[in-house]
Amino acid sequence: MKNLSDILDGIAFTELQGGADVQITGITADSRKVVPGTLFVAVKGTLVDGHKFIDQAINDGAVAIVCEDLPGHTANAAEFLMVADSAEALGKLSSNFYDNPSAKLKLVGVTGTNGKTTVATLLYKLFTDLGYKCGLVSTVENQIAGKIIPSTHTTPDPVALNGLIADMVNAGCDYCFMEVSSHAVAQHRISGLQFSGGIFTNLTHDHLDYHKTFDNYLKAKKAFFDGLPKNAFALTNLDDKNGSVMLQNTRAHKKSYALKTMADFKVRILENQFNGLLLNIDSEEVWFKMVGAFNAYNLLAVYAAAMLLDQDKAKTLTSLSKLSGAEGRFDYVVSPNKIIGIVDYAHTPDAVQNVLSTIKDVKSGNEKVITIIGCGGDRDKTKRPVMAKTACDWSDKVILTSDNPRSEDPAQIIKDMEAGVDPSNQRKTISIVDRREAIKTAVHLANPGDIILLAGKGHEKYQEIKGVKTHFDDKEELLEQFKTLS
Repeated sequence: MKNLSDILDGIAFTELQGGADVQITGITADSRKVVPGTLFVAVKGTLVDGHKFIDQAINDGAVAIVCEDLPGHTANAAEFLMVADSAEALGKLSSNFYDNPSAKLKLVGVTGTNGKTTVATLLYKLFTDLGYKCGLVSTVENQIAGKIIPSTHTTPDPVALNGLIADMVNAGCDYCFMEVSSHAVAQHRISGLQFSGGIFTNLTHDHLDYHKTFDNYLKAKKAFFDGLPKNAFALTNLDDKNGSVMLQNTRAHKKSYALKTMADFKVRILENQFNGLLLNIDSEEVWFKMVGAFNAYNLLAVYAAAMLLDQDKAKTLTSLSKLSGAEGRFDYVVSPNKIIGIVDYAHTPDAVQNVLSTIKDVKSGNEKVITIIGCGGDRDKTKRPVMAKTACDWSDKVILTSDNPRSEDPAQIIKDMEAGVDPSNQRKTISIVDRREAIKTAVHLANPGDIILLAGKGHEKYQEIKGVKTHFDDKEELLEQFKTLS
């Protein structure tokens, strides 16, 4: 419980009706979660305007309201605080309510289109192996010193996020490694957090359903670096054409990494095989368990961050060499008759190309590559034909299927994808709406030594169709079909 006056630090309010001497038991922007003593923050969201639920919140016991627009009538039962941006205020209020937990450990954010989960997860595993207690906030799962907490969003809402970091502090964590999505930046979910460092992986086509333009998407990523304090580090991938843009206005210490460009931290690929990578990293030759050029970037970003966090070079490289990546990222399984299956979360054109180019680089001969791919419903439609084209350009056979159709017609999503298939590639492309059938078909089309890429869902354990989630695990389904070959 906190006094309202105690959590107003850093909040620029334009009007206060009533007093700030009121006890707050909790904060929420969801009117359904209001209980007596709650501070309700009315946020203008993309789908719903919280201002419409102010009266309901007061009826359910809210004792204070933060809003951008005062209602026509204000009840005496609650205090009203007017601000310019409720979403931004929510982050700062949440941080203050939990006694600014991000200032009590070292918080490192990872942003970019691809690689966020792998980099954040590797940092968590690395620093845990180095002897620290750590927290993880990621798409796959959240962790507090080894305790797994299910994840529902890449970056949780500000109240949940600050509560999670507070739990990490209470558990004695020294570090927290966190994915920072573009949505989280645009929606001020990270407002009020104090970062010790930020890492940029890359920027490619994604989330234009929300950001509308690529420029808006870029600006959301850049805003994260613009907000870093001067005592933090800002680490960017200079091989990405937008890498240097991220550093333009940041006050943080500017550092860079690259494979191809002159940078503060460099790596060179010496060997790239299905069982790992031999890298020359910072003038040291090290064998890593992970595969592909994209993972060389991820490993270098993790190593660079560790150096910027004052870790020992030899211990860092030794620990990193033992680690595997995040679940559902180039997950590698083999059938009894030696068909290779790879499950990967790749759900952008660039990510699909990265995985398929890696497969091309490491395969030994004339093995066929069969790609199973779909696109999510209620998401960026412009990438659908590009995804199909990319899969066709890099595969011997492509099966277009469902991902998470959500509220959309799965068959229509596949039609949108088919528009990107060139006439020359139509003969090697088939469409199967049912994802389970698509996996079964791919397995029975494959010969020993062939490679099946199952792209799009990765770690997810469900499929969402018409708003209903049912259990579906790509790796589980693939292994079940492999059993039929034994």
